[in-house]
Amino acid sequence: MVNSFSVKIKKTMELEEIIAFLKRNFQLKEISQKIIEQRIIEQKAQQKNLLVTPEEIQLECDRQRQEKRLEKSSDTYAWLAEQIVSVDDWEAGISQKLLRQKLAESLFKEEVNKFFSQNRINFDQVILYQIIVPYDKLVWEIFYQIEEEEMSFYQAAHLYDIEEKRRLHCGYEGKLYRWHIQPDISAKVFKAKPRQPILPFKTEQGYHILMVEEFIEAELTPEISEEILQKMFEQWLTSEMNYLLHNSEENSSPTQTE
Repeated sequence: MVNSFSVKIKKTMELEEIIAFLKRNFQLKEISQKIIEQRIIEQKAQQKNLLVTPEEIQLECDRQRQEKRLEKSSDTYAWLAEQIVSVDDWEAGISQKLLRQKLAESLFKEEVNKFFSQNRINFDQVILYQIIVPYDKLVWEIFYQIEEEEMSFYQAAHLYDIEEKRRLHCGYEGKLYRWHIQPDISAKVFKAKPRQPILPFKTEQGYHILMVEEFIEAELTPEISEEILQKMFEQWLTSEMNYLLHNSEENSSPTQTE
């Protein structure tokens, strides 16, 4: 069943009204940039003779339907209607997404291994725990209690950390790449011994005690390969956009006459 509210919205909206809303909420620039990005992608893909086949689009449609548990065609139509999107719009969006991925792979897939080898150290990971407290005296009291095994690091984090989320997770900060951590703090972390508290230090956030649970040596997994690929593609896309906008500004500048 088609969502009547969505239909009413579609009927009552005017293009000028949408543009005015985007302007007032400072979103027009972001949307405009995405449109230009898509133009760049389509132009480059055409130069490289890259195409998305109907079979590829169908596979992605089926994947999305499965992900959203849209078992029947009527479920899919109802979902699309709720989003104010036609089947053609949906398939066009999928085609753009697949074309973007194909272009990224065409441009940079062969460069991923080289980039990883040159920057391998930055992809080392660490499972990190942290305690942040507001006072110098308190941080040293906690540190010595942990060292003397009067209290575990996890207990101290649960009791004293200034952030509720870390308290609830007993200080767990996450599995972090080296490049996710500030360089001065990273130097302390990657010299530490696992499961031993690192000497307290101060930042703008407060007084810190860190503990490494485990070091994970860098490995070029499919996830990291994709992350590198997308990062390289985004950098290329930004460079292409800047070049396009710069040339556009030069061409639109009034010529000076003597």
